[in-house]
Amino acid sequence: MNILNCGSYRFELNRPLVMGIINLTPDSFSGEGIVGDVDRAIAHARRQYEAGADILDIGAESSRPGAVPTSEKEELQRLLPVLRVITQWGVPVSVDTYKAGVMDAALRAGASMINDITALTSPESLAVVAGSDCALCVMHMQGLPGTMQQAPVYGDVVAEVGRFLRLAVDRCSAAGIDRQRIVVDPGFGFGKSLAHNLALFRASTAAEWLGFPVLVGVSRKSMLGEITGRPVNQRLAASVAAALIAVQKGAAIVRVHDVAETRDALAVWSAIDQGE
Repeated sequence: MNILNCGSYRFELNRPLVMGIINLTPDSFSGEGIVGDVDRAIAHARRQYEAGADILDIGAESSRPGAVPTSEKEELQRLLPVLRVITQWGVPVSVDTYKAGVMDAALRAGASMINDITALTSPESLAVVAGSDCALCVMHMQGLPGTMQQAPVYGDVVAEVGRFLRLAVDRCSAAGIDRQRIVVDPGFGFGKSLAHNLALFRASTAAEWLGFPVLVGVSRKSMLGEITGRPVNQRLAASVAAALIAVQKGAAIVRVHDVAETRDALAVWSAIDQGE
């Protein structure tokens, strides 16, 4: 059985985990970004928690295609007032950041997981995480958020993403990070066309991605809009369907905006398919 050690929390991955998204940005692609209103952000996080999120994932810098970088100071100003509250609720909190200084401050404020779109390629970030007991998610991204979707090209997207993640995991292991703290994310929508995303989704966990728990995050993303023709605020059904398929293919964690609806779908699947 796979185990995920997440700070003071421990998950036996005998069922899929639902990670609820909390965006503290002014330009979230999904339209629900909250910035500058701490009470509203905490209320949103509370709804995700009460809807049954196993992990809350909070981010204060946009990584949407075309996004402009945020300074470390601004990111921390958005993040810390909310983080300090929600880490008191008895649920693990993941922080979505690639900056070592933000990681360090977040862990000191009680975060249990770091979700890094750059896969800890920064030696400073690697050192921060290695010196803690947090879980981490290493993700593949081709290019940078500002330009990643302009013309992504791969020879074999599954092989190239797998090779990148293998190197990232090896780098983490060499730094002393136990494998039971590591989650991998193929990075749907991060420097990938629809064809690339679909190829990764089909391979998703059939190859088991090095034997590590896999996080799949496709909620409301443009790939679903390309498939359905629906705008971002009308992608609930597509998002739930994608999460369900990801879990059927073996994903350990699904990162979603719509926690309650995703949990309901997974409960029906589990009752019918798993006999639970």
